[in-house]
Amino acid sequence: MDRFQEMQVFVRIAERGSFTQAADDLQLPRATVSNLIRRLESRLGVRLLERTTRTVRTTPDGEAYRQRCERLLADLEEADGLFRHAAPKGLLRVNLQGTLARRFVVPALPDFLARHPQLELQIGEDDRLVDLVREGVDCVLRAGQLRDSTLVARRVARLQQLTCASPAYLERFGVPDSLPALAGHRAVNYVSSATGQPLPLEFMVGDELRTVSLAGPVSVTGADVYAGAALAGLGLVQVPRYRVAEELASGQLLEVLPDLPVPELPISVLYPQSRQLSVRVRVFVQWVAELFESVR
Repeated sequence: MDRFQEMQVFVRIAERGSFTQAADDLQLPRATVSNLIRRLESRLGVRLLERTTRTVRTTPDGEAYRQRCERLLADLEEADGLFRHAAPKGLLRVNLQGTLARRFVVPALPDFLARHPQLELQIGEDDRLVDLVREGVDCVLRAGQLRDSTLVARRVARLQQLTCASPAYLERFGVPDSLPALAGHRAVNYVSSATGQPLPLEFMVGDELRTVSLAGPVSVTGADVYAGAALAGLGLVQVPRYRVAEELASGQLLEVLPDLPVPELPISVLYPQSRQLSVRVRVFVQWVAELFESVR
């Protein structure tokens, strides 16, 4: 068990680049973490970590040892996972896209925690790209197309989307009835966290995907501000239907170009390869998948 803990601590320090952050992740005293690494390096007779005042990184020997440790820890996690009756326990760090968290995940959390009372959740909220390994996050819930092939991804839903705008905007710019009629219109441009560029509007014309880029007075990086800008009359937006259902029902927003559907929005849970066998991650991913089964 001592060797297992040494390997576990070493791998987490290598991932986080910090003794303090690794100690926080593993809920161990900082002194214990330092002693375990000192003992590990003494036993192996090699230096595994280079320490500076600001960063910690693996030596060449440390990187080779880290890769072996990750495989051994994964095998141990898998062996433990064979016993389905074994309850997951400990700290699970997840990062959720804000509107998905508030609309779907958080209201159902009492059920999840009742199923797994030995789990402790730490939840972050973001739309940005997260370096899961460096930031110590076990998994994230994200909307949109996936770009990072180094992560394991599980698609949990595809949400219907629509194009809409406020009545004040449409009174000023007119109601478009075709793609050519979008000339002269404005969009609230959503800036991709992956590319730093505004995302174009997307429409399905038969089986063909067509994109339209429009100028606009405002660019945003968050889903709440995006919908809020549409309500303020600043331009056209494309959003999941659930996100603006109340505003559509009240007439605060109006759907446009209903005959040119917007591609569905994929929702996925992503996690690093090194976390894929974790019992904690597995039960959370399965629960999220069940949660979104009936969502459109």
